[in-house]
Amino acid sequence: MTGGQNGIGLPIKQGAQLGLQKLGDGLKTLGYQVELAPYDDQATPAIGTANADAIIADPTILCGVGHYNSGVFIPASEKYHTAGLAFVSPGATNPTVTTRGYLEVSRIVGRDDVQGPAAEEYAYTTLGARSAFVIHDTSVAGLGVAEYFRGAADADAMAIVGFEGTTETADFSTLIATLLAADADVVFFGGIFNQAAVFFKQAREAGYTGTFLGTDGFDASGLVAIGGAALAAEGGMAFTSIVAPADSYAGAADFIAAYETAFGNAPETFAAQGYDAMGICLAGIEAAATASGRLPTRNEVAIAIRALTYTGLTGTLNFDANGDLPLAPYFIVKVNATTEAEWLAGANETVASFELAPPSSGSGQ
Repeated sequence: MTGGQNGIGLPIKQGAQLGLQKLGDGLKTLGYQVELAPYDDQATPAIGTANADAIIADPTILCGVGHYNSGVFIPASEKYHTAGLAFVSPGATNPTVTTRGYLEVSRIVGRDDVQGPAAEEYAYTTLGARSAFVIHDTSVAGLGVAEYFRGAADADAMAIVGFEGTTETADFSTLIATLLAADADVVFFGGIFNQAAVFFKQAREAGYTGTFLGTDGFDASGLVAIGGAALAAEGGMAFTSIVAPADSYAGAADFIAAYETAFGNAPETFAAQGYDAMGICLAGIEAAATASGRLPTRNEVAIAIRALTYTGLTGTLNFDANGDLPLAPYFIVKVNATTEAEWLAGANETVASFELAPPSSGSGQ
């Protein structure tokens, strides 16, 4: 909720907060007081796991919304699994999140072993790209999705002319020199907008004219706040996403109006997922409380969540045995916006959308 990724994390928290306000009446009717206890992992595994210890130690916490980053959620969820505490992620996409088969771990979005190949298919078929330079931020999710992109490219005989990991955030001149020498048709970046946008802007300024590609980590208006017109210039930019803008969901008008009233701005993309993840938590607690006739245990809540078919803002949501959606939506978005205002006003274009079942297994990269 703070730091470089707050453009995604804060809207998730605000969506969850609004969800509690709007969807908590059932538990209140049963006589329970319901509160939100926010913890800020700052997209950092060490902080996330320290938070997990504090969360587990509070017996009044019966369900969690989070985490966004797979690299934080995977180690933190080992602790939640041991404690029997259910968490519903609005954005963690690495396959390992769910392929461990933990009852306590569910997500309401798709996976990187679909996103990476989808980005490659768009590059190869729609853009006609025959060479790609692949970059990742060295995180669990960033490296994983980059490897899924590379695997799909190998299958299509698309040349991977570079595969580099970087934690740089300010001066990408060395990496850009390597990119320009490779003369790639597209650049695929597995990472988050606050790092990637700096690289994209510098690469354009250095003369790169190909297309930039990425995944859901770019789905925030902060991307253009940093990258500006450089993103849509020359070869343009597109990204795959596991979510759609809030205004694309049927019946979202009331949510958008309430969000704007509560927080003073339009909801960023992942706010709707925060709202629905909170709705699932509340519905699971209520179902378990009703069945038991008392304050439920954490395990009873986790079991109840897996049994739900929940009609939420973003669709009808239920989980398979691993905690994945049986069919998850995916989108390919072309970036037309050059400012945050244009982004929030809907200037970007969804060029493809589809639903796919999770792969039968994930490599857990």
